Amino acid sequence: MVCLSDSYLHKVAYHIFKGAGVPPEEAHIVADHLVAANLAGHDSHGVIRISSYIERIRKGQLKPGAAIRVQAESPTTARIDGNWGFGYVVSTRAVEMAIRKARTNNVAALSILHQGHVGRLTDYTVALAQEGMIGLMATDSGRTSKKVVPFGGRVPCLGTNPVSIAIPSNQKGPVFIDFATSMVAAGKIDVAKSRGEQVPAGWLIDSDGKSTTDPNNFFGILPLGGHQGHKGYGLSFMVEIFAGLLTGIGFGVDPSGWHNDGALMIAIKVDAFRPLEEFKRDVDDFISLVKSTPPAPGFQEVLYPGEPEWRTSEKRAREGIFIEDGTWEALRSLMEDLGITDKVGRP
Repeated sequence: MVCLSDSYLHKVAYHIFKGAGVPPEEAHIVADHLVAANLAGHDSHGVIRISSYIERIRKGQLKPGAAIRVQAESPTTARIDGNWGFGYVVSTRAVEMAIRKARTNNVAALSILHQGHVGRLTDYTVALAQEGMIGLMATDSGRTSKKVVPFGGRVPCLGTNPVSIAIPSNQKGPVFIDFATSMVAAGKIDVAKSRGEQVPAGWLIDSDGKSTTDPNNFFGILPLGGHQGHKGYGLSFMVEIFAGLLTGIGFGVDPSGWHNDGALMIAIKVDAFRPLEEFKRDVDDFISLVKSTPPAPGFQEVLYPGEPEWRTSEKRAREGIFIEDGTWEALRSLMEDLGITDKVGRP
């Protein structure tokens, strides 16, 4: 493991993408999102992803600088075609459009298709919350290879289908949820592989439908909820409808298909319902009530949704981010291949 500062990791990510032909503005946006994920403790969505993105660029499956096109639009809605650009860039532009529409018309709902991996949904919903809006986003990978089995089944046919909601408040850190509707995001399995670790029982099954803890030999991921997995499965089913069928990117299993993060993004202006500052005070009072709950055995305190990530970000910004050797070696190899080692310098 190596410990690197977030500023150095950002420099590494930016120069790798720029060296691979990504326009500078887009390289900054992608690097921002990846390093923010590492800071928050979600290494599965951080710089470990860079190698796969470069591979997709080289295969023509991810197109830097792609022209984003609005296929259909009304005062409160839009259908956005990302033309296979970076999901980070396309969805950032969608956030900007959602904010403009909701400011004028109180609500906005946008569907997005033909974009690459969008990373953590938090970044987009929190951006909406910072504008005094409740932000919601759900995504699905369309007709690609699938890794999640339906409740009661043993063959994967669903994506990890994450959903995020963020709420305006006066807290130091943002208030949000962001989670896969499966027991674990697929990227966390990649992290376990890279670190040579086993995963907890109850996450994965093998080809016989039996539980396995080996991330190198799994066949499917179980839906969120364990013995109550019908709840996670139900959420996943609905996210597939919102982000797969409503967007038109499709559903089902096609291993040869390109990764296509279809998304449904919704912005709701709080002021349309009650004064924003009044609402935020109530959110803060509600958080105080929840956090005043005596902790259960094994816990030191109750945290509000989003607080663990904020605390981790503060800590890692001070102390650095640990990157597993396999990921760091892959990044160093890319820097050498692209001839940018001198531009990045030493940590």
